[in-house]
Amino acid sequence: MGTWKWEGLDIKGKKARGNILAQDIKEARKILRGQGIRPRRITPPSVLEFDISEWMVENGYASGFGTKELCQFTKQLSTMINAGVPIVQSLEILSKTEKHPVLKRTIKNISTEVSEGSTIADAMKKQKGFDKLYCNLVKAGEAGGILDGILIKLAEHMDKQQKTKAQIKSAMTYPAIVVVVGIAVVWGLMVFIVPQFMGMLSQSGQEIPAITQFVVDVSNMFQKYTMTALPIIILFLFLMKKYIATPLGKRQFDIVMMNLPIFGGVVVKGNLSSFSRTLATMLSAGVSLIDSLSICGDTIDNVVICDDISMIRDKIIEGKTMYEPLSRIKYFPDMVASMVKVGEQTGSMDTMFLKVSDVFEEEVNSLVDNMTKMIEPIIIVVLGGMVATILVAMYLPIFMSAG
Repeated sequence: MGTWKWEGLDIKGKKARGNILAQDIKEARKILRGQGIRPRRITPPSVLEFDISEWMVENGYASGFGTKELCQFTKQLSTMINAGVPIVQSLEILSKTEKHPVLKRTIKNISTEVSEGSTIADAMKKQKGFDKLYCNLVKAGEAGGILDGILIKLAEHMDKQQKTKAQIKSAMTYPAIVVVVGIAVVWGLMVFIVPQFMGMLSQSGQEIPAITQFVVDVSNMFQKYTMTALPIIILFLFLMKKYIATPLGKRQFDIVMMNLPIFGGVVVKGNLSSFSRTLATMLSAGVSLIDSLSICGDTIDNVVICDDISMIRDKIIEGKTMYEPLSRIKYFPDMVASMVKVGEQTGSMDTMFLKVSDVFEEEVNSLVDNMTKMIEPIIIVVLGGMVATILVAMYLPIFMSAG
């Protein structure tokens, strides 16, 4: 991929020149024809114009873009369309200003497809990073002539999801760091400090208390089996990850996660919040309830909840209301199910599910706060107790001999 210089006639038949990004001369001609330009001369990029980031993207060395980059692109595209800028021109401007190499290349590919007559949704489906929800909402926005409004809703949806995930991640980071540091400290005491004390005690020839002997035995086990246990633990984690990647393993993992104390509530409410907001966004865009539920099922990572969404969809196809199967799901609150029933009766399902998502988000925030307040003291007490036990076990013989 490089910058090719061209000279020729523009769509009005006047002489023109310019630069385009293309992988080879064939692609350069194809892009120019799509823009109505008849090139007379195309000059390839020089060696000095070599773009290392483009080379990394072409060879698969660059990492893909995430939700943050996609959300920013969505907001910018919505603003430009709302301002009346043609879609192809909007995409070209965004591809030039985008700094993430993979997203930059993706926007350029979409621009090329659209300039050749493809719809934006179809062009996005061919690119990595645009899920089924995104493409279907863009398709609905194109069909209804409200693409800028749909993109704004998409950006808000992604922004909300990102904030919820960031909050959970932030809440778990501190306890995780404390646990890792605590384990490292205990391991260091057992492997390096305890043997030093034992050397001193063995020379004194005094009787060793039971608690001291217990700590010494644990220390000997650490010294003897640490190098053997470490590769076994790594192998176990690797095999566990492979097993979770299988359909059966994923289902069992999701069931365990949903039934964990406190954290299980965060998992369930977090997924239900994502489902409710996704469904509300789809319904407000004019997508049918059946299609919306199908897309929601594809965007939920939890297999158990995904199966329940498919069950609800099947019941609606059979002619039942959404409230009936929803009220039978144990982890779905009765109050929220009643809100859905009111939404069905008043014909305001999108508005009601938006409120439902807000309810779940508040519950997630509350659960995360409670979990953080509960986990941190427990971790500190447990690790502090372990370190205290080791220190008492080592100094107790000294105090006994002094007495």
